Amino acid sequence: MNLLSVANIEVVYNDVVLVLKGLSLGVEEGRITALLGANGAGKSTTLKAISGLLASENGEVTDGSIIYDGTNILRQSPEKTVRQGIFQVMEGRRVFDDLTVEENLRCGAFTRPSSEFAERLERVYAYFPRLRERRTQLAGYMSGGEQQMLAIGRALMARPRLLLLDEPSLGLAPMLVEEIFGIIKTINEQESTTILLVEQNARAALSIAGHGYIMENGRVVMDGQAQALLSNPDVQEFYLGMGHGGEKKSYRDVKHYRRRKRWLG
Repeated sequence: MNLLSVANIEVVYNDVVLVLKGLSLGVEEGRITALLGANGAGKSTTLKAISGLLASENGEVTDGSIIYDGTNILRQSPEKTVRQGIFQVMEGRRVFDDLTVEENLRCGAFTRPSSEFAERLERVYAYFPRLRERRTQLAGYMSGGEQQMLAIGRALMARPRLLLLDEPSLGLAPMLVEEIFGIIKTINEQESTTILLVEQNARAALSIAGHGYIMENGRVVMDGQAQALLSNPDVQEFYLGMGHGGEKKSYRDVKHYRRRKRWLG
C-alpha cells in the first residue's frame, strides 16, 4: 500500500519554465523507493513539490495531486508537512555551521515532545557513533561525510514517517557512500521509516531500494523492481556505464544515448 502517491503533477518556475511534465510515482509504506536520473531531470524539484518548498524558489505545482496517507497535501505549508511526518534532507549537506552537533540535532526535534529528546538522541548516536564523538564540535568544522551523517541524524530526530533524501552520496568518497547507504538501509529496517531516495548513483540506490523510478526531462520514463532495473540492459548501459555482457562502456560509446533509448521510442 502506498503511503505517498504523486499523480500527474506539473511544476512551473517563474510562471514560465515547465520542469515537471505530468510526473506520477508511488512510494510504498515501509519501503525504500529510488528516484534516479541525470542532472536536470527534475528529481530535486519532485522532492520539493512533496515537502512544500517550491514557493521559496518561485516554483509552483500547477496541476495534479500529491496524496500522503490519504490526504492531498498539494500546496501545503512546509511546517504542516513536517508535523505530518514528512522530512526532507536537502542536497548539499545543509547543517547549521555555527551550532554544535548536538545543537543541530536539537533543532531537528522541534516538532516532537521534549520528553522524547533523550531517547531520539541516543538512537541517532547509535546509528552514527561519530556524531557522539563530536557532539560538542561546531558542525562547520566537520568533514563532508560527517556533515551528511548530521543532516540525516537531524531528520531522524523528528521521527519522520516519510524521509526524503536528496543526493546523500554527493561529493563523498566511495567508502563513505557505502557506509551511509548501509545506515539508510538499517534505518528503514529498524524504524520502518518509508524513504524516497533521490540519487545519481544508480547502483548504490538500487542496491538498497525495493522499487525504482527513472526520470528524464521532467517525466518518469521507466520504473520497476530495483533488481529488475539493475539487470535491465538499457539501465546498465545508460546509467551504470555497462554494455551488454557486463563490459564497461566509454563515454564516447554512451554519449549519444538519447537517440537509442528504447523506452522513449
